[in-house]
Amino acid sequence: MRVVITTNDPVRLSFLAALLRDAGIDSVLLDAHVSAVEGSIGAIPRRLAVAEPDEHRARRVLAEAGES
Repeated sequence: MRVVITTNDPVRLSFLAALLRDAGIDSVLLDAHVSAVEGSIGAIPRRLAVAEPDEHRARRVLAEAGES
């Protein structure tokens, strides 16, 4: 797995996961549980990851959407 985005913004994560899904790229949200356990105060950001073979395509999809 390769992390393509790290953020504390759950709305942004949802949007980016939807973009990847629409492009046919499966993604996994990492650290969601630990972030919720610590009270969602933003101390532990969540990570959006994709399979290694999909990394370059995922980064291109996100870049075309104005995300880094």
